[in-house]
Amino acid sequence: MSSTRILILGALLDEPMNGYGVRRRLETMNVDRWANVAFGSIYHGLAKMADEGLLEVVEAGKGGKGVYAITDVGRAEFHRLLLHAWHEVRPIIDPFQVALTFMDRLEKQEILDALYGRMRQLTTSVETFGHIFGSKQRFFTPRHVDENLRLTQAMLQTQLDWVEQAIGRVEADELP
Repeated sequence: MSSTRILILGALLDEPMNGYGVRRRLETMNVDRWANVAFGSIYHGLAKMADEGLLEVVEAGKGGKGVYAITDVGRAEFHRLLLHAWHEVRPIIDPFQVALTFMDRLEKQEILDALYGRMRQLTTSVETFGHIFGSKQRFFTPRHVDENLRLTQAMLQTQLDWVEQAIGRVEADELP
């Protein structure tokens, strides 16, 4: 299942738009931070979904960059993908977990320096998310989008809790 597909189809549910419009809509949701979407892939995704009949070109543009509208088949596919995403639990892939696997290759002070730096970043992120709930409505973002922010904040808080405990274990020579 592709998050990019859901996001592009979802962006087009209410009105046709060109690739730039889709990108702007996704930027207001900060999807580059939480959905692993490369904005450069939007035009390719639009063209591919048009070839598959999920979208139709309603206004041609230069270089194949026209205005797209979602088709009935696209709406059905969006709904199918959306429900699938709600029911599927998948692991979150974080490069930090890969690095954690090899923590025994670092010196104790390197680990502590990294953990304290990570703790500062996580603390700032958790606090920042706490301040932005509700602020997205200025950009006409639906209120339920705050739930995504709450989930992200909770995941960051969980990481922060783990980091604080790991520092204690490293300092007590229990790790690595």
